[in-house]
Amino acid sequence: MAALLAQMPLTDTDRRKGRLHGSTVQQLRSLIVTGVLAPGTRLNERELCEQLNVSRTPVREAIKTLIQDGLLRALPNQSPVVTELDLVEISALIDVVTAIEGLAGELAAAHATEESVAEIGLLHYRMMLHHTRDELPGYFEANKAFHRKIVELSRNPILIWVWELLALRVDRARYSSNLWPTRWKTAIQEHQQILDALSARDPARTGQALKDHVRNGLSGLVAALQDRQSRRDGVARSAPRSD
Repeated sequence: MAALLAQMPLTDTDRRKGRLHGSTVQQLRSLIVTGVLAPGTRLNERELCEQLNVSRTPVREAIKTLIQDGLLRALPNQSPVVTELDLVEISALIDVVTAIEGLAGELAAAHATEESVAEIGLLHYRMMLHHTRDELPGYFEANKAFHRKIVELSRNPILIWVWELLALRVDRARYSSNLWPTRWKTAIQEHQQILDALSARDPARTGQALKDHVRNGLSGLVAALQDRQSRRDGVARSAPRSD
C-alpha cells in the first residue's frame, strides 16, 4: 500500500499544502536558530499567523514538526515554548561534530580540485564581506555553505548523512557562538587557516584546522551557558526560604 501511494501523483492542492507547510517550518526554524524567538519564548499561534501571513493549520503543523526537532517544548494545556540551549547536549555535540568535520577535512583535502577550492574560497570571501558589514544572517548562510561544501567534498555518503542529521542543532549552536564580536572575528581567521590548508592539499592540517575551529567556537558557547547556570544557581541559593 505504501509503495502504491508513493507512486500516485500529487494534486495541486497537495503540492500547495506541502509547500506551505515546508515554508512555515523553515521560517519558524530560522526565527528560533537566529534567536529572534529567544529560548523560553512562549509561542502565540494568532500572532504567528499574522507575522507569517498563513492560517492556523500550517502553523500548528509546523509547531508539531519543531517539537519533534527539539526546538520547541510542548506543555500540557499551554502554548509551546522555545527550548533552552542545553549545556550537556552542546558539550556532547562538540565531541561529535569535531570528529565529523575533522574527518571531512582530511578526506576533502585528498579530493580537492582547483575548482572546488575556488568555490570554498568564494564562500570565505562572502563571509568576510558580511563580517565587515556586520551582517550576521548573511554571514551565517555563507558559513554554513562553507562547511557543507567541505563535508560534501569528502565524498563519503555516510559522513554527509550524519552531518545532515546534526545540522539543525549545529546551526543553532554556531549562530549563538557568533553573537560575540571577538568570537566572530576569530572565526574569520580560523576559516582562512582551513582554506590555506585545503589549498595546500594537506589532509592532516585541514582536519586539525577544522577540529580547532569547531571546538573553539562551541566551547565559547559552553562557557557562556556554564556562567548563566552558575548565576542562576547563585540566585536560587540566595533566595529567602519559607519554612
